[in-house]
Amino acid sequence: MVPLSDLFEVRYGVNLELNHLMLEPNGINFVSRTAKNNGVSAKVAPIHNLTPIPAGTLSVAAGGSVLETFLQPEPFYSGRDLYYLVPRLPMTDEQKLYYCACVRLNRYRYSYGRQANRTLKNIQVPTLVEIPDYVACCNVAQFDGAAKPMDTEPTPTLDTTAWQAFELQQLFEIERGLGPRRKDLDGTGSTLFVTSSDANNGVTGITNLHPTHKGNTIGVNRNGSVGEAFYQSLPFCSTEDVHVFTPKFELTPYIAMFLNTLIRREKYRFGYGRKWGIQRMKISTIKLPVTSTCEPDWAFMEQYIRTLPYSSQIQLSTNPQAVQ
Repeated sequence: MVPLSDLFEVRYGVNLELNHLMLEPNGINFVSRTAKNNGVSAKVAPIHNLTPIPAGTLSVAAGGSVLETFLQPEPFYSGRDLYYLVPRLPMTDEQKLYYCACVRLNRYRYSYGRQANRTLKNIQVPTLVEIPDYVACCNVAQFDGAAKPMDTEPTPTLDTTAWQAFELQQLFEIERGLGPRRKDLDGTGSTLFVTSSDANNGVTGITNLHPTHKGNTIGVNRNGSVGEAFYQSLPFCSTEDVHVFTPKFELTPYIAMFLNTLIRREKYRFGYGRKWGIQRMKISTIKLPVTSTCEPDWAFMEQYIRTLPYSSQIQLSTNPQAVQ
């Protein structure tokens, strides 16, 4: 183990304020102290006489989401209390991502009142020769092109002024989840087990029980992470804290992604003390784009999602192990 500064030059960023910059959709990444979206908060217009931080460096939040660390694949500007790490020796992207994980593992040492400004350079990390062999076996290049949309046509304009409200029970048959409890799982089987989680598409494990719900449905949490909605392409089991939405229309993965977003927007109405019970859920409403006959415009919803970045990665899975 060696101090981080033995492997990287630890440099302070350019310390910009996003509200003083001009947003530009095709501009330069603005990296802040957030834990989301690889640290990128926005894209901004180039700043005269200010060279962006080079691609291939690691961004590290010294405050905010302390020690959130990301490999930046493009040049970027940085917000306040953000450092960047320049490798002193040649490193592969896989090795850099390994060091991102190593730095993040020290987050428990810090908080809002104890930032990492002075001590970042002293964090202990493995040397290059101590990196586990599995890192070299990883292939980051397999994700090249993942950001491509499924369709290259322009994204349709999202104008919600004429959208109309529909009760969820008009769109879906809604039933309580059926299946084992989480404590009854033994790690064997091939059937997906869905719980009221907000991560991993709701999949917590696998079970050897026969599926209790069909695929091509949406699971919505009534408890736990209330209001989280996930599309399930494969047959599955779930706890009673997940309500299963079986469509009364022809559902595709793209339409499901559109609907999931709208369903999740209702989660603010509920919480630990106010569950989203099945009767409330049935009469809850979401607003949807409509056709000239005031029916849900499924074609618009599908086309909208198919033109978004990363939509090329939306596909029906046939392997239960792939979503764990």
